Amino acid sequence: MRLTDLAQLVRAPAALSVPGDVIAGAAAAGRPLGARTFGVIGSSVCLYWAGMALNDYADAAVDAVERPERPVPSGRVPRRTALAVAGGLTAAGLGLAAVAGGRRSVSVALPLAGLVWAYDLKLKSTPAGAAAMAGARTLDVLAGALVSGPGAGAAGQAVRRAAVPAALVGAHTGTLMALSRHEIGGAPVRVPAATLAVSTATALATGVSVTRKAAGSAATGRRAGAAPSWPVAQFPAPLRGVAASRAEKFRTAVTFAGALAYLGTYGTAQVRAVQEPSGENVRRAVGAGILGLLPLQAALTARGGAPAVAAVLGVVHPLARRLARRISPT
Repeated sequence: MRLTDLAQLVRAPAALSVPGDVIAGAAAAGRPLGARTFGVIGSSVCLYWAGMALNDYADAAVDAVERPERPVPSGRVPRRTALAVAGGLTAAGLGLAAVAGGRRSVSVALPLAGLVWAYDLKLKSTPAGAAAMAGARTLDVLAGALVSGPGAGAAGQAVRRAAVPAALVGAHTGTLMALSRHEIGGAPVRVPAATLAVSTATALATGVSVTRKAAGSAATGRRAGAAPSWPVAQFPAPLRGVAASRAEKFRTAVTFAGALAYLGTYGTAQVRAVQEPSGENVRRAVGAGILGLLPLQAALTARGGAPAVAAVLGVVHPLARRLARRISPT
């Protein structure tokens, strides 16, 4: 068994879609990117990889017919090894959550791990499967909002502030799950048409929400005479208004750029699936949706007030697409 086989087992490049969940949640809650946040990111990556390994363990018989090239049915990774990898990564994910974020992070990581295992072993082929995966991604965003440490606000307030990005990431995941059920035999046209509509609404909601948030923040600041935020506060008083205006324009621009990139990648792939809903086109749409989550996360991170971090996430997207050509994310 080679390292490449294990990388294919856990769909290694697809894990690049995970950190943005946590970062978007942290940005929405006003949490800085520190060691604790990166620890929670590591926890979520481990749980994601655990789910991929467990998926191949549970689907070994089906994959032997439909996807014999995968590591388990091809014999390159023994089935019991896939289960051991899933168990080990789950333990690592829970351990990292405990070390990085304490009780608050564990309170999210435990149900997240539970949803991953329940989905792979029981819920995947049931109507509850899509909800389970959407719930897992939603929890992933909330994990970022609930990172503990100095300056961390109340848990309830953090959850409320991260509710919009968590809901939008969950909606995106629901479209992915609806499509993924038809990767082999193709889909009725209504399926990619419906998921395309949800994706379009998700992109629009991201842009509309940042516009409303900017207007609300400006109005609140004018009424309450709120102190300028860093780095705006570093400017001389006469220039703070100009600096704040430029910072807001940059945040809005990055948010809209991310939303458009999301719709341009995932949306375009879904349009092809609508035109010809074959298994191959649906499979490509699912792959585009997994990696297309990155620009959506970038948009949501910028919306939360961290456009520079969002720009970095945007740069990761083409890297993830290049890696996906070597190791399939689906």
